[in-house]
Amino acid sequence: MLEDPTKLLEDLTPEQGAAVSHLDGPALVLAGPGSGKTRVITRRIAWLVGNGIPAWQILALTFTNKAAGEMRERVDELVPETVAGRRGLFVSTFHAFCARQIRMHAERLGLDAGFSIYSTADQRSAMKESIASSGLESGNWTPASMLSAVSDAKNKLQTVEAYDAEASDFYTRTVARAYAGYQKILARNNAVDFDDLLLKTAALLRDHDDVRSELQERFRYVLIDEYQDTNHAQFVIADSIASAHGNLFVVGDPDQSIYGWRGADVGNILDFESQYPGTSIIALGRNFRSTGHIVGAAAGLISNNRRRKHKELHTDLGDGEQVSLLHCRDERHEAEQLAEQLRTASDEGRDYRDMAVLYRVNALSRVLEDSLRSAGIPYVIARGTAFFERKEIKDVLAYLRSLANLSDEVALGRIMNVPARGVGKKTIERLGRFAMQNGLPLFEAVTRVAEVDGLGARAVRSVGTFANSMLRWRSALENGHDGQLPGFVAQVITESGLEAMNIGGEGDEEQERIANLNELVNAAAEFQPAPEQLVTEGGGDPDSPELDDVEVPITLLDALRGFLESVALVSDQDVVDESRGAVTLMTLHAAKGLEYEVVAMVGLEEGLLPHARSQEGELELEEERRLCYVGMTRARRRLLMMTAASRAVRGVRSMTVPSSFLSEIPTEHLLESGSDPFGDANDGYTIEYDPDVVDEPGELGLASRFPAGTVVRHPQFGMGTVRSISPRGSVSAARVDFHAIGTKTLILEYARLERVVD
Repeated sequence: MLEDPTKLLEDLTPEQGAAVSHLDGPALVLAGPGSGKTRVITRRIAWLVGNGIPAWQILALTFTNKAAGEMRERVDELVPETVAGRRGLFVSTFHAFCARQIRMHAERLGLDAGFSIYSTADQRSAMKESIASSGLESGNWTPASMLSAVSDAKNKLQTVEAYDAEASDFYTRTVARAYAGYQKILARNNAVDFDDLLLKTAALLRDHDDVRSELQERFRYVLIDEYQDTNHAQFVIADSIASAHGNLFVVGDPDQSIYGWRGADVGNILDFESQYPGTSIIALGRNFRSTGHIVGAAAGLISNNRRRKHKELHTDLGDGEQVSLLHCRDERHEAEQLAEQLRTASDEGRDYRDMAVLYRVNALSRVLEDSLRSAGIPYVIARGTAFFERKEIKDVLAYLRSLANLSDEVALGRIMNVPARGVGKKTIERLGRFAMQNGLPLFEAVTRVAEVDGLGARAVRSVGTFANSMLRWRSALENGHDGQLPGFVAQVITESGLEAMNIGGEGDEEQERIANLNELVNAAAEFQPAPEQLVTEGGGDPDSPELDDVEVPITLLDALRGFLESVALVSDQDVVDESRGAVTLMTLHAAKGLEYEVVAMVGLEEGLLPHARSQEGELELEEERRLCYVGMTRARRRLLMMTAASRAVRGVRSMTVPSSFLSEIPTEHLLESGSDPFGDANDGYTIEYDPDVVDEPGELGLASRFPAGTVVRHPQFGMGTVRSISPRGSVSAARVDFHAIGTKTLILEYARLERVVD
C-alpha cells in the first residue's frame, strides 16, 4: 500500500481529482481531447492500490497495444512492483484479454489452445473459399462485402444459427450461406478472426456460470478506456464481469466516436447512466494539449452534433495561432502548398517528427507523397500491418503459424511449395483429397504422403522432407523455453530455405528482403509477454493476494503463440514511431489518440469529408463531423485545413465543393487564404474552370428546379432560401441562406433539399 495516496491528487484539476478518487459504484468520465484521461486512469489504478485494493482485482481495458503499454509504464512509475498488493494488475486490450480467456477455456468452445488468429488477408482467403463452395457468383458477392456483413453480425453477437434464423430476404439468406461456410473453414483450421475473439468470450461468459463467477470474483474493479468505441459485444463482456459488483469506471468522449462503420455503438456511452443507475458523471473539459483557437474551432464544429453530451471545452495555453484554412486550385497545388507549409514550420524550429498530415481516404496520399519527395521532406505512412504484409514476412509467419497450430491449413497451403520444392498444385490437391476422404487434418495427410495415390516419387520425397522438417521444428517448440524464440525464428528462416530464396542477388530489393527477415528476428527478440499474458497457477483463498499471481515459466510454443498473437492484433496507432525524424501521413481514423505540434488536414471537400456515404442519414453525417473534430484536436500549436477546387477522380477532373464543416467553424478562429470557388474572396490566385466539364445551358437537371429565390427545407438545417446555383461538371453547387444558421454551400444532387410552396 502507498504511504500517502493523497499525493496522487496534488497536481490534478478538481475534476481529475474527483475521477481519480472515486472508489465504488459506476462512474462515467467525459474526457475531452487532451484532457489527461490516461493520467486519470493510471492515477485511479494507483489510488485503488493505495487504498487497499489488491492490484490483481483490477482489470483495465483499452483498444491498442500502445495505449495498454503506456498505462503499464505509468502505473509502474506510480506504484512499483515492490509495493504490497501491487502484483497481478491486468492491463490489456479488449482483444488480447479475450484471446487469453479463449485459450484458457478453449475446449469449452470447441477449439484447441493453439488456435490461430486470422489476419485480414487470411479472412479474405477463407471467405473467398466459402463463396465458391456455397455456389455464389464471385462477381456479385465479394469477400470484402461478405466479411463486412459477417463482422456486423458477430459484433451483434449473432452466431451462424441466429443469423440464419433471422434471414428474411435474398441478401441476408445469401450472407447466411457465406457465413456458415466461412465458420466451417475457420473451425477446420482451428482458427478465429478478430470478431470471434469478442463473440466467443461473450458466449463463454453467458453459457458458463463458473467462468463468469471466477472473473467477477477476481476483477472487482473494471476500468475501460475509450468507452465510446465499444461495440455491443464489448459492452456485454464488460457488463457480465462488472454487474456483480457495479464497479464499472469508464472514460470516453462521445464526440470522438468514429468507428460506427466497424460496429462501435456510441449509444453505450450516451446511455451509460440509464444502464447503470447511480452513476457519477465527471466532465473533463480542460484541454492540456491545444491552444485556444484550435480548441474554439473544434468546439464550434462539434456543437452542431445533436447526439452528444455537452461539456465546456477550454484551455489555459493562450489563444495561439488561428486555424489556417487554405483554398487550393487542385490536388497538385494542395500538395505543393502542404510541402511549403511543412518546410516553413521546420525552418521555424519545429521537428518533422512533430508534424502529421491527415486525410479521409488513403488514395489522397499518392500526390502528397510525390510533393514531399520532391521537396526533400522525410515522411512515413502509418499502416499497422505494412511490415507484416510483405511477402517474405508473410512466408515466415505462415511457417510459424503452421508450427504453432498444426490445423491451420491456410498457412500450411501457403508454404508447402515455398521455397519451390517440386510440390505442385496437383500434389496439394491430392493431399487435400486424401485428408478429406480419411477425415484427417491436412498436416497429418502430409506426414502420410507415402499413402497418397497418384503421386510421383519426386513429389513424395519432397513432401516427406518438408514434413520431417516441420515435425523436427515442432518437437523443438514443445521442448524449448521462451528465451529461445528469436533463435528459433532464425532457425526456421534459414533451414526452410527462405533466407537463400530471398538473397538472390546484390540488388537493393534483395537486400531489403533480407533486412526485413532480420528485422522479424529482432521483433521476436524484443517480444515480451505482457504480465497478464504469462501462464499462471491460481488456487487458494479468493481473498488471497496470491490468487492467479504465481508465474509459471512458459514454453517456447507458448512464447511463439504469444508473439503471433501480438502480430495479429497490431493496429495503426501501435506502429507510429514518434522518435523518427519524419512527417507522419495517416488517415483520420488512424490518428485517434495521437497528437502533434503541427497538423495538416487535406481534402476538406464534400464527398471526401464528409464522405459521400454520410448522405445516407444524420447519424452518418454526425460521425463524419466527429471524425473532423478528432483530426482538428490532434494539433497542439498549429492546424492547417486545406481544400482543392478541383480533383481528379479515376482520371476525370471534377470541380469540388468545400466541406460544409468549414462553414460550421466560428470565423474568429479561422485565417483563410487562397480562393474559395463559391465565395467572393480572391487572395493571390484565380481558379480557372474548364468549360469542357461544365454543363451546357438547358442541361442543368436538378438545378432548374431550384433557381435563385426558391424557398427550401433541409432535414438538418431547416428552412432557407437559394441564393445561387453554380454548375460544376456533373453536379451543381447551391448556396443556401438558412434562416437559423446562415449560408451554406451544398452539392444539390446530395443535399436532400425540398421545395417549399407558398
